[in-house]
Amino acid sequence: MDDVERLRRFCVDDASLADGSEAPWSEALDGRTIALIRIGALIASSAPAASMRSAVDEAVAAGVTLHEMVAVLDGMVGVVGLPRAVAAAPRIAAALGYGDDLVPDPFL
Repeated sequence: MDDVERLRRFCVDDASLADGSEAPWSEALDGRTIALIRIGALIASSAPAASMRSAVDEAVAAGVTLHEMVAVLDGMVGVVGLPRAVAAAPRIAAALGYGDDLVPDPFL
């Protein structure tokens, strides 16, 4: 399926898009980009720590640097607001192994 047809299917809420069997984004985007998008989406959705930990682990495995993860966090401020980015920061820090020096106790 070409991109125009895929876009059309999104526009009409085609249920077949949910099965993920056709043209996954991994064909169009590299692993590092996908990992950064996932982190941004998890920030936007206020995802729980376990989801963020999984995404950060995948990002590190894909070669994403701390600098790039912080850049996504910075970039999300303009999209979802500072409070949501601030709420996600301890989850990212904890997933990266930063302890009490960066992350307040309630977030560990």
